[in-house]
Amino acid sequence: VRLLEHAGPPLLRLDAARADVLRLAAAPAGTVTLAASPLAVGPRLLAALPATGVTLRVLPPAEVPAAVATGGCDLGLVDGLAAPSDPLRLPDVAPLTVTGVGEEELAVLIPARHPFAGRSAVRLDDLADARWLDAPGVGALPGVARTAPALRYEGTDLHALCALAAAGHGLALLPRRVAEAAGAGVCVPLEAPRLVHRTELLSPGPPTGAGAALAARLAGGSPYGI
Repeated sequence: VRLLEHAGPPLLRLDAARADVLRLAAAPAGTVTLAASPLAVGPRLLAALPATGVTLRVLPPAEVPAAVATGGCDLGLVDGLAAPSDPLRLPDVAPLTVTGVGEEELAVLIPARHPFAGRSAVRLDDLADARWLDAPGVGALPGVARTAPALRYEGTDLHALCALAAAGHGLALLPRRVAEAAGAGVCVPLEAPRLVHRTELLSPGPPTGAGAALAARLAGGSPYGI
């Protein structure tokens, strides 16, 4: 069992090496397959997408690095929480080229009847006894919550996730723009700890062709490159 537990990263690296060979001949010129986590599909990506030639696959955040490393996708956009200017902690799947493309403020989406709904800002420590949604990247930070998750959500539909939070099925920690646009519930900006929602671009190496053009548009003007 222990051998199998440790076999994951080496096997993914072998898949990545095979993918590098296949990638040279497989993709038609001028086409790009982009994997993105749901919260990475934001204004920067929408503005960077060309009119044609891109296939967008929205995947759970944990699946994006492997999709790029194994050749299923040419590029990846993944998101998560980080201290300002710090890189994300990505799974060890294979050597990937990583470029920071954006950082955003965070907020907590809460029901309108919640006691903190009238606050101008909130600290996560103040919500240690609250019920949080159990969903990748939007629940309470490890060690913060003292209660069990209210509900586990395994989908990629942000509208459904926001509706669950607004209806009282658990709080959600989201990019402020997403919480403000939810259309239900109340968006309360995060005051502490000092964290941001960070988005990074992944590629198996320096992008080429249409992939390079899309990568340049995504990272253009960003001060967050690493």
